[in-house]
Amino acid sequence: MLQNIRDNSQGWIAKTIIGVIVALMALTGFDAIFKATSHTADAAKVNGDAITQSELAQAVEMQRRQLMQQLGKDFDASMLDEKMLREAALKGLIDRKLLIQGATDAKFSFSEAELDQLILQTPEFQVDGKFSADRFDAVIRQMGYSRLQFRQMMAQEMLVGQLRAGVAGSSFVTDAQVQAFARLEKQTRDFASLTLKADPSAVKVSDDEVKAHYDQHAKEFMSPDQVVIDYIELKKSSFFDKVTVKDEDLQAAYKAQTAALSEQRRAAHILIEVNAKTTDAQAKAKIEEIQARLAKGEDFAKLAKEFSQDPGSANNGGDLGYAGKGVYDPAFETALYALNKDQVSAPVRSQFGYHLIKLLGVQAPNVPTFASLKDKLTREAKTAQVEQMYVDAAKKLEDSAFEASDLVQPASDLGLKVQTSAAFGRDGGSEGVTANRAVIQAAFSPEVMDEGANSSAIELDPETTVVVHVKEHRKPAQLPLEAVSDAIRKHLAQVKASDAVKAKADALIASLRDGKPADAQGWKTQEAATRSQEGVDPAVLQAVFRMTKPQGKDKPVYDSVALSDGSYVVVRLNGVNEAAAASDAEKAQYRRFLASRAGQQDFAAYRKALETKADITRY
Repeated sequence: MLQNIRDNSQGWIAKTIIGVIVALMALTGFDAIFKATSHTADAAKVNGDAITQSELAQAVEMQRRQLMQQLGKDFDASMLDEKMLREAALKGLIDRKLLIQGATDAKFSFSEAELDQLILQTPEFQVDGKFSADRFDAVIRQMGYSRLQFRQMMAQEMLVGQLRAGVAGSSFVTDAQVQAFARLEKQTRDFASLTLKADPSAVKVSDDEVKAHYDQHAKEFMSPDQVVIDYIELKKSSFFDKVTVKDEDLQAAYKAQTAALSEQRRAAHILIEVNAKTTDAQAKAKIEEIQARLAKGEDFAKLAKEFSQDPGSANNGGDLGYAGKGVYDPAFETALYALNKDQVSAPVRSQFGYHLIKLLGVQAPNVPTFASLKDKLTREAKTAQVEQMYVDAAKKLEDSAFEASDLVQPASDLGLKVQTSAAFGRDGGSEGVTANRAVIQAAFSPEVMDEGANSSAIELDPETTVVVHVKEHRKPAQLPLEAVSDAIRKHLAQVKASDAVKAKADALIASLRDGKPADAQGWKTQEAATRSQEGVDPAVLQAVFRMTKPQGKDKPVYDSVALSDGSYVVVRLNGVNEAAAASDAEKAQYRRFLASRAGQQDFAAYRKALETKADITRY
């Protein structure tokens, strides 16, 4: 049972626990966390189950964090559309709620004990290949979760994983489908191509043509709508120097943090399960038989490999690695912490069955010195005070800006400086506040741009808040012909050059179809080209495999393909070659691919069916 769960899910968990799982955590498991504390309106209801505004806010923040992790230094918060982010997060929450409901209705389950084993064997929670409770706590704390909250989220994710495996894993493909796919995939084609290059430099564009195009497309040649803004910037970091922390408070914080450190115990065990095939008495008799063999001097690890029914540890001689308290079954943990090093317990009954437990080692907690933690503790101690000061200042900034007609008084009230930006359009500036999407939207809003009001407080990031005021509005104006004539001339030359080679390509194809001989110069021949043939433009290759099969060897088929630079390629398809029958290995590969694709489609259809049948209300 443990092995089945592990095979189906462990690889996925290991790959996603740090990165993608951030988004998954945002989309599940928050109901129990927020229900007791949140009194805000619901964001949606799915078959009567509420999705709260708190869940939605958390989901939006988690998606933002995921983007920051994925993009790293390339992340630009100004490019985020908050409305779209919110809609995507809500859709994700609804999808997850539907899938969890579907998994529950389908009677999928995931026991606490199996979840224990999964957590113990997750690489991201290990140090030097062994489970580390400190590492586990550090990782989930960084994600903002307690152990209970994390376990709730993981249990729900595993239910969804089982549901996905159950639906997608049931897909199959027939032999006829495999053979048809193999025939198409292995097919090759013989063709020749002739490239007719577009040469804008050889095209003459008159001044009259430029003027005519300018007059006909006058609306395309306008200066952008631009603004110059004044803004004041409030930064959280500026408050840290205004806060002091007493040394005795730091000492207390140090003691509290180090007190939480606990020793790690390395356990090994031999498990005989009590299940549908083995009664309690049978399992107990078996474990006592193994205990007797140990008493006679046989090796614990060898007996674990031979008899233990925990596949996750049996091959390692029963070794479970290091772990702290709160990880194992209570009865197991009590027995483990009563042992001395290398001592083996009497048979222990847990919800799995009977265990013999051996203590392989004890690892004392690594307690850092006060000096090494002082800077961290100081910042943590200041953070709470700074956070409140920052929140209060941001509220004061919001109120002061709302009441004022410009930014002079708000800046004076908070001891800030009014700064002025360079002019920027609706696409934003290249850097700084003018590159922030929320600032751009505020600056071009009717209230700020047309009515002259100050904006509301805008959070650029968790550390920075700004308020903006439009100092100057530069409305669109007609650009003079002199400013755009070069661009127009270049565009018209490109169009005329492309039109010329298209006409030439069309004439050549018509001539070839009439049976007139073609000049052999410039044609490139390709024999037995595959669908992924190297050295051939992808657009040309795609066109070749879309063309109709020639009726005979002397009856080629012709077509033309436009390239991105305006050039054209004339293609002559000479023949279609059917490949030899696929080997058994190739058929197996194609079958896996087709089954996987079908499984994904089936799961998508299942999810759509859940949505169609569901009673979903968005508020």
